Amino acid sequence: MCRWLAYSGRPLYLEDFLFKPENSLINQSLHARKGHVATNGDGFGVGWYGDRDEPGLFRDIRPAWNDENLRSIAEQIRTGHFFAHVRASTGTSISRANCHPFQHGRWMFMHNGQIGGFDRVARELDFAIAPEYYRVRKGTTDSETIFLLMLTYGLERDPEYALARTLGKVVECVEKAGCVDPFRFTACFTDGRRIFAARFSTDGASPTLFYGCGSGIRAAAGGACSDSAGGEDSLLVLSEPLDTDVQHWTAVGESSMLVVENGRVDVKALKPVAARAAA
Repeated sequence: MCRWLAYSGRPLYLEDFLFKPENSLINQSLHARKGHVATNGDGFGVGWYGDRDEPGLFRDIRPAWNDENLRSIAEQIRTGHFFAHVRASTGTSISRANCHPFQHGRWMFMHNGQIGGFDRVARELDFAIAPEYYRVRKGTTDSETIFLLMLTYGLERDPEYALARTLGKVVECVEKAGCVDPFRFTACFTDGRRIFAARFSTDGASPTLFYGCGSGIRAAAGGACSDSAGGEDSLLVLSEPLDTDVQHWTAVGESSMLVVENGRVDVKALKPVAARAAA
């Protein structure tokens, strides 16, 4: 599967969480502690917000631990809102277009998990994507399919409904196709102001999700964050903790959605919305 993290708060350098902590995202790309696979070497990506509405992206197919350009930009880019992702392919090709995060307009999306039997439901899911979003598709992953479905179902108007409706559509297609393998989904998306993250699965075994805030995430970085970072309004949402101190991290349960806005975290129940309920 994959590992990822999302940060919102006072500006800091990407390296503060990508490289410096005991269990940094780069370390997780080699030795993930809570993933189904230990190595996530099938590409990486970072996305960040600056002075413009739309985020900047840097994605490549090299393993994150072996890319000198990633280290260089992580030392130079300072931002208050960013995503980072290391990929372990679940069967689709290793290409830049298949690396996360995915971006459309001001939105970014990244995912850990898979649609079980995706090859059997991909065509039907593609037909559900609105033409204006299908035309911008660049890769072949189930993750990008999910993102484009969310845009189709109104991500820009109502992110929580768009997610619930998308999950409902995927579950409907998987069940209709008689897929045995589960649908597992732990994902994060943002408009540059709010962060949304969620855990859902059809077998109760979705990939892990945690969040931490304030002094806890500063301590996880070994106190190495830039002086202005790690304030009490700073938040991290991530696949697995950056250190072993359980007091720094809160686990998010199954079938839950997390919303980060203005330095606050709200966790609520998540339930897919079926087509008949949406009509």
